[in-house]
Amino acid sequence: MNRLLKIFQKRSRLILGLMSGTSHDGVDAVVAQISIKGRGSEVRGLYHYHLPFSGALREKISNAFLGNTENICRLNFELGEVFAEASLRCLEKAGLKPARIDAIASHGQTIYHIPPKNKVGGSTLQIGEASVIAERTGILVVSDFRTRDMAAAGHGAPLVPLADYILFNEKGKTKSVQNIGGIANLTVVPERIEDIMAFDTGPGMSLIDEAIRLFTNGRLRFDLNGRMAERGAPVKALLDELMRHPFLRNRPPKSTGRETFGRQMAGDIIKRYSKRKNIMPEDIVSTLTMFTALSIKSAYEEFVLPRFKVSEIILSGGGCKNAFLVRLLKEHLSPIKFTYIDDYGIPYQAKEALSFAILANETLSGRAGNLPHATGARHPVILGKITL
Repeated sequence: MNRLLKIFQKRSRLILGLMSGTSHDGVDAVVAQISIKGRGSEVRGLYHYHLPFSGALREKISNAFLGNTENICRLNFELGEVFAEASLRCLEKAGLKPARIDAIASHGQTIYHIPPKNKVGGSTLQIGEASVIAERTGILVVSDFRTRDMAAAGHGAPLVPLADYILFNEKGKTKSVQNIGGIANLTVVPERIEDIMAFDTGPGMSLIDEAIRLFTNGRLRFDLNGRMAERGAPVKALLDELMRHPFLRNRPPKSTGRETFGRQMAGDIIKRYSKRKNIMPEDIVSTLTMFTALSIKSAYEEFVLPRFKVSEIILSGGGCKNAFLVRLLKEHLSPIKFTYIDDYGIPYQAKEALSFAILANETLSGRAGNLPHATGARHPVILGKITL
């Protein structure tokens, strides 16, 4: 407890953030120096390391999405070991001893997410046992960030808006941070933190990746640069069906996951459309890519642009490397300027891990990390659980 008190009293901390997203392709580790400056924080990313998951581990995670108590139980500890390994490798490559690090911030691997609905509370499950990480590294761990917000009637997502504000707020400008991971989400960053808007827009790469995996029997995991989608032509009937999905019409705050836009949905689409005359796999992948682009466009047109004059959209996440998808977004949201997270000195794979390092710093400072107007929670809460 004395160690925890010393960390609490520090004005500057070294925190290692860990993130494995809905694409479940690996874990990203980021070492960040976070200093408290007045009422805000100054963040400097020092090192980023990506540990890819093996094919066998990716398959275990995919199977866990479908639910099996014993498998999830075992995977919880196995992922704890992998997260600990990523932490130690990151520190070794950064030339830092574990004793230098004040805390590890671990988001964990989301296995299932149930948003609240009609005044019925939701639930969420992230695994990657924090006790294993603490045991292997000897470092205090802050984990399981989403559950406290959900306990306060929030969606537990998105949680990165506070970090987005700290990283990208600029006087006289309104920016939007558009993350495209497995699920796509945005944060509108205005001058005043009270005016932030943030929510999940729908699928990012989840449906596209699942379709590629199914069409290639697992040989490929994603559409490199959107080349397959670019060769195809959108199937109008399927695109119209997808654009009628009720999630798109829901008003923020809102969140979603692979339970809605994942393997089951992709498999159903392929089963119903791939046998139709003149519809090729390229056409279905093209349709799913267009769906991601149009769902993001719809989110801006319906909920963002009527309230904010957005001068810049900052792209992050693996989807920003899909050249065809990015071109579609630029066409549909012209004339808004597009930039990349890398332009701000943050590797596109590192942003989410860095965000949770920032949230862990808020926790260790005794400050709330959620923004209730973004998550729908009844009030601000301190996020996460601390494992000594």
